[in-house]
Amino acid sequence: MLDLTWKIFCMTGSIDSYLLIREMEKEGEEQIPEKNISDVEEQAR
Repeated sequence: MLDLTWKIFCMTGSIDSYLLIREMEKEGEEQIPEKNISDVEEQAR
């Protein structure tokens, strides 16, 4: 579930998607891979 949410965030830059990821992490689900901002910007193009 986190992977899908992360992909949506990368593609849209939606703050809501990011906040959902953070909430899911707090609930103890799997960790998302760390990405730097340039990776996110490249994928959004």
